[in-house]
Amino acid sequence: MPPGRPAPPPAGRGIRGVQPVAALLGVLGLGVFLVLSLDVVSAAVALGLELALLPLLRIPPRTLLLRTSPVLLAVPLTALSIALYGRPSGREWFDLGFAHVTDGSLTLALATALRVLAIGLPGVVLFIRADPTDLADGLAQVLRLPARFVLGALAAVRMITLLGDDWRQLAMARRARGLADTGRIRRAASMAFALLVLALRRGTTLAVAMESRGFGAPGRRTWARPARFRGPEWAMVAVLVAIGVVATAVAIAAGTWRA
Repeated sequence: MPPGRPAPPPAGRGIRGVQPVAALLGVLGLGVFLVLSLDVVSAAVALGLELALLPLLRIPPRTLLLRTSPVLLAVPLTALSIALYGRPSGREWFDLGFAHVTDGSLTLALATALRVLAIGLPGVVLFIRADPTDLADGLAQVLRLPARFVLGALAAVRMITLLGDDWRQLAMARRARGLADTGRIRRAASMAFALLVLALRRGTTLAVAMESRGFGAPGRRTWARPARFRGPEWAMVAVLVAIGVVATAVAIAAGTWRA
């Protein structure tokens, strides 16, 4: 490799070495198609296609379940709220005064739940193995976002892993002082406040350190690893957008799609 030339990124990072910004663009494109209509058919078709392609990623089931658990928990809560407070139409099942459950609200709840899964599943799964540095490189070099914003966000993401260590150290310090025996809720609230203060102090120190190293300097910035948008990236975007197109086409053919 000629001297002075930046080293290419190692092969096999993320999803078969695909630049993570491609997954971001693809999920956004898929989401645009799914939010145009609130029907059961389009969301069910999109979710079925995603589940059919999921084994190609070769993600361990335990990892998949842990990473998608926030989405899986949000789905029933979303469906319940829509079922209780959605627009009433059709046969009425019961009326609680503050909640009105009908066939229309139940159908709307099912469509919303499927849509949350169809958008949230790829939004989580495609970033399980993504490197935050690769994503930052793509945001700055491919999408041309401001380097100051991208590098600040990257530094914040890198610091998130320290919160768990800080929480454990706070717990051990309080236990050593005899403050961790009673009042679990009160103890958790005081520890959360202490963790917030610690995070703000670390963020301030990090900001000063980054400024002193020229991270906020004006002018064009150079990057150690070039981010390129090539065939694999376009293929990922095309697959995700195609899922939205197929789902919309099936819903239109079935007569359930409505703007």
